[in-house]
Amino acid sequence: MSNRSSRRVGVTAALALVLVLSGCAGPIVDVPGADPTTSRGGVGTTGSAVTDSPMPDAPQATSPAEPSPTPTAAPGRESPWGADPIVVAVADAAGTGREWTPLVREAAAYWEERAERFAGYPVEYEIRPDASNPDLVVEFVDAVPECDGAADAAGCAPLIEDRRQIDRPETVSVRTGFSDDSTVLVLEHELGHTLGLTHEDAPADVMASRSVLYTEPLPDATERAFPWDDAEFTVYVDAANASDPDAFRRQVRHALTYYEDGPPGMPTNLSFTTVDSAAAEIVVRPVETSPCGGGAASCGRTAGWDPDGDGAIETYSQLRVSLVDLDADAVGWHVGYWMAHGFGAEADAEKPPPFRDASYEEIRSEWWA
Repeated sequence: MSNRSSRRVGVTAALALVLVLSGCAGPIVDVPGADPTTSRGGVGTTGSAVTDSPMPDAPQATSPAEPSPTPTAAPGRESPWGADPIVVAVADAAGTGREWTPLVREAAAYWEERAERFAGYPVEYEIRPDASNPDLVVEFVDAVPECDGAADAAGCAPLIEDRRQIDRPETVSVRTGFSDDSTVLVLEHELGHTLGLTHEDAPADVMASRSVLYTEPLPDATERAFPWDDAEFTVYVDAANASDPDAFRRQVRHALTYYEDGPPGMPTNLSFTTVDSAAAEIVVRPVETSPCGGGAASCGRTAGWDPDGDGAIETYSQLRVSLVDLDADAVGWHVGYWMAHGFGAEADAEKPPPFRDASYEEIRSEWWA
């Protein structure tokens, strides 16, 4: 036991935050608790549930693939915008200072190549950011104005099917904060609505009500001083298979109390509530075989959100501590070690003193006192 019990292996599971496109140009608004609405096209965002798999493949924020082969409208349809180029102005209403015009040009070029096929008529855009009398204004905003009931929308645009619907300048609103690729996807989606396309129309990879959006680059969890949303934690202690369940729980409680007292280098406002659900933010359990590889006495696995799609967690949502055939009096130390790791002290030198090069005897001592 003395050689095994000090070996530790950590695994991080990077899980993607899936943001869902949803609009109301068609019959569906994918917003929990909301009733379906119609008439204006929008893109809403909601978070997906997190799955607990070791290294899932994150969805990729790439430019849309080639559209599906089925055209939406028969060629020869008259454009509601007329024969002249559609003049598009660009407004940085949020004052970000970001270069939005190239992204608008990219989305416009997408439809210049495909509008005749899918909308039934050709289209040409003239992107003039400061146009005084534009046909369309693409505005980038912190929050999209109300879009027929779509909550937390990423974009909104009028559904234009007839020239009599147009009241120049029409406005397309797009929320800031997304990556370039995701912003272009939102723009293509919303410009599609201004060409008369709904969520039921091709190309489905652009006009469908569900897709994936990523944020601008964010600091990874390992770059944050505290990689959690808040300092209040739920804890599930699965002691059923422990050789001494009561001693196992007491040892875990020693680790929790140690961190509640604000040890050196750790946040001073940590609190823990024990619950009876494995969906807790911290899960501690004895196991026969380490999920992190053979020979490990303990294993820490983190899972969390990857909203910028870079394959690394930005914010943790769960820490799972697995203890392999440990003496009961060593449980608390191993739990405390992985808690320090989960709270941002990845390197041993950054952990509180009891978890730096501890000996066999120190691991089994009352280190929390």
